[in-house]
Amino acid sequence: MKQYLDTYKNELLDQVIPFWRQHSPDKEQGGYFTCLDQKGKVYDTDKFVWLQARQVWFFSMLCEKVETNPDWLNLARDGARFLQKHGSDAQGNFYFSLNRAGEPLVQPYNIFSDCFAAMAFSALYKVDQQEEYAHLAVSTFENILSRRSNPKEKYNKAFPGTRNLKSFALPMILSNLTLEMESLLDEELVQELVSGVIHEVMDVFLDPHSGLVLENVLEDGSFCDSFEGRLTSPGHAIEAMWFMLDLSKRFGDPTLRDRAIETGLRTLEHGWDSKYGGIYYFLDIKGHPPDKLEWNQKLWWVHLECLVFLAKAFQMTGDPVCQSWFEKVHAYTWTHFKDPDYPEWFGYLDRYGKVQLPLKGGKWKGCFHVPRGLYQVWQSLAQL
Repeated sequence: MKQYLDTYKNELLDQVIPFWRQHSPDKEQGGYFTCLDQKGKVYDTDKFVWLQARQVWFFSMLCEKVETNPDWLNLARDGARFLQKHGSDAQGNFYFSLNRAGEPLVQPYNIFSDCFAAMAFSALYKVDQQEEYAHLAVSTFENILSRRSNPKEKYNKAFPGTRNLKSFALPMILSNLTLEMESLLDEELVQELVSGVIHEVMDVFLDPHSGLVLENVLEDGSFCDSFEGRLTSPGHAIEAMWFMLDLSKRFGDPTLRDRAIETGLRTLEHGWDSKYGGIYYFLDIKGHPPDKLEWNQKLWWVHLECLVFLAKAFQMTGDPVCQSWFEKVHAYTWTHFKDPDYPEWFGYLDRYGKVQLPLKGGKWKGCFHVPRGLYQVWQSLAQL
């Protein structure tokens, strides 16, 4: 496994970071462009708040974990200023999208804008201790907690009372966000939140019959035999399992570690396309046709998060099954998603591995999963 270390490190430092550093900054109006074509040319100037925040977080994290690079810090500060000025409404809820100048386009219906804003300002505070960053991180986090029972609030389009579902996505992201923000939070709150999200992820959303993670359950945690209730997302589940591995390491819980590895490997076996390779985007837990038309696409983030999980699992245990899977997923990922001609990676493949969109960034893909995945694998391999 150690032989892969320089591959991930060099791809991150020499290819991916320079791509975003060169092409994404909006030097006139602030913030970042994320809609970048194969060569890095801007093809749309709308700004998506969660992607803005993710990029602030990433360059702040680099300054803390890799080196105190003034260029990276200035890039993070610029994105933070744009978010401070334009990112949220008067109540502190972060919009989903803005135009280039920062005027809101889509209401703050998506709580993940808030989650990544909290993560961004928390990370920036670690390397630039301006109290405004800490205050904004904590107040946004508190707002997230207050919205947990109804994240979309008035923007929720579901009819109340008939089939009240809760989503896996929020406890999943809180399992990572709580650790990211731990230094700014009260110790008792951290313990309470960590205990709660582990229970939600590993006991409520983890289906005991199949051993797979459901995307939605009824409010009481029971199974809902419907399109939404049968839905599984292998990428989400495996990403959550490396969050569980981080929690197991932080709090010294080998039982959680072993359960997370078992769940992640089972999910990977279930989600792997044995005919054409790669990991499916969505599946129906009963094998029925999913309602997601993109169910059999192969997405960049799914494969990168899987590599992070496998690298962490192998680093923690030396399990040869994790090594074998890592090599298999690595081979598929690097031959299908990495662009052989220009920096950064493709995001969207069809089932057969053909690139569907040659973009390097857009509404959903920004400076996050590729660089974070490369960084996390590099760091895990460096500990072997």
